[in-house]
Amino acid sequence: MLLPAFFLLGVLPGLAWFVAPPSTLMWARWLSGQSVERYALPLEEMGSLLPAMTITAEDARYCQHRGVDWAEMGKVVAATDRDGPARGASTIPMQTAKNLYLWHGRSYLRKGLEIPLAYWLSAVWSKRRMLEIYLNMAEWGEGVFGVEAAAQQYFGRSASELTKEQAALLITALPDPLRRNPARPSPAHRALAAALRARMEAQKLEIGCGSD
Repeated sequence: MLLPAFFLLGVLPGLAWFVAPPSTLMWARWLSGQSVERYALPLEEMGSLLPAMTITAEDARYCQHRGVDWAEMGKVVAATDRDGPARGASTIPMQTAKNLYLWHGRSYLRKGLEIPLAYWLSAVWSKRRMLEIYLNMAEWGEGVFGVEAAAQQYFGRSASELTKEQAALLITALPDPLRRNPARPSPAHRALAAALRARMEAQKLEIGCGSD
C-alpha cells in the first residue's frame, strides 16, 4: 500500500505542470461509474477576480505562509469547545493536499496528514500553480469540479465572464458546495457573498504572489 502512495507523491506534482490532476473525489466517481464535469482552465484564463476572491475568502494570508497558517489555526484551537471547532483553519495548500491525496469528512488523522503534505506541495509548486490546481479541483456540487465547470453549470458563462456578484456567490459556496447553490442562493448565502464583495473593495486585493 505504501508503494502506490509514494509513487503518487513523486509523480503527480511533476505531472501537474502539464495537466490539472484529478481529486480523490473525482477518482471515486469515475470508479463507481458516476459522471464528472470538469474543464481545466489555466489561471490566467480565469481572470483576476476569482483567484483574488478565493484568497480573500479561503486563505487571507496565502501569500505570506508556506503551507500552514499557524496563527489562524491557533485562533481556531483557542475557540474550540467540547463540541469541537466551530470553523476550520485549512489553508489553500491544505485543501489542495486533501483533495489530491486524502479523504473527505472530519478526521484528526486526515488533518494531521494534511499539514506535512501542504508543506511539501508548497515546496514543489509556486503559489500561482497551487491556486490554479485548487481552483481546477474544488468541488462545486454533485459531480461538478473546478471553477470553469461551476461557472458554466450555475451561470451559463465562462469563469472569466462572471460578474462580481456571481463570482462571490461561487466562492462563498465552497465551504458547503452540496448545499449552497450559487444560482439560487439562500438569504444567508447571499449575505456571505455581499460581505466578501465588501472585503474585496476595502482591501483592493490582487494576487500579489500569483507570479511566483
